[in-house]
Amino acid sequence: MSLTPKQRIELHGFNNLTKTLSFNMYDICYTRTKEEREAYIDYIDEQYNAERLTKILTKVSDIIEANILNIAQQDYEPQGASVTILVSEGPVDDSPVDSFKESPGPLPETLVGHLDKSHITVHTYPEYHPDEGISTFRADIDISTCGEISPLKALNYLIHSFETDVMVMDYRVRGFTRDVTGHKLFIDHDINSIQNYIPIGLQEYYQMIDVNVYQENIFHTKCKLKKFDLNNYLFGYTEDELTDEEKISITKKLKTEMDEIFYAKNMAREE
Repeated sequence: MSLTPKQRIELHGFNNLTKTLSFNMYDICYTRTKEEREAYIDYIDEQYNAERLTKILTKVSDIIEANILNIAQQDYEPQGASVTILVSEGPVDDSPVDSFKESPGPLPETLVGHLDKSHITVHTYPEYHPDEGISTFRADIDISTCGEISPLKALNYLIHSFETDVMVMDYRVRGFTRDVTGHKLFIDHDINSIQNYIPIGLQEYYQMIDVNVYQENIFHTKCKLKKFDLNNYLFGYTEDELTDEEKISITKKLKTEMDEIFYAKNMAREE
């Protein structure tokens, strides 16, 4: 049944816990000239426009078996896009038990659980360094749910949906719900790291750091690609067209950019 935002939705056995996943991804590129930089920004705007982002978030809704109530999408000038989806859940009584286990979520062909009234958003931020030839693209995806299923089940699909050099992920469970005796539950599922929701095959490609505050149900994981292939960071040409000195200089700039994003601090740069 198709639902509209004006319809009232009856919730049975409502779970008051709020679970929020913030997924931030970064794509990094070297653009030698102003023309290359503009072409890269145009490419990103086309590749990740509001229409495609809406399709990605709709797939996320499918994975967590949510009903879409409303979609707002917008492309911006000179660049960037935003999409917000309001969703609600169906009955949770027949949700499969294994959908609540700590494990990597599926790719979008498989439906794994239900959501309570919630929202999913994405915002994109293409930008560039003023004089060092570095261009970056950042996408911020937030999935906020009130219900039994964790939005971490969408993480596997999100990682596969973007070309990602660096990922920064935050997961937090807030509020409380009560059991039948009135006892407060401040979390309703086992979790010790966001890494447990990233498939082993993907984990092998990334250097990972955790910063978790277990007593507050706050989890933070950062990932950076281990393997570096310069050709993957050049826009419109290959490293065969560069001198050895250029290869060394560009590689250093790209790795410094990734390290600064990964460690969240500026680093000394050689003149």
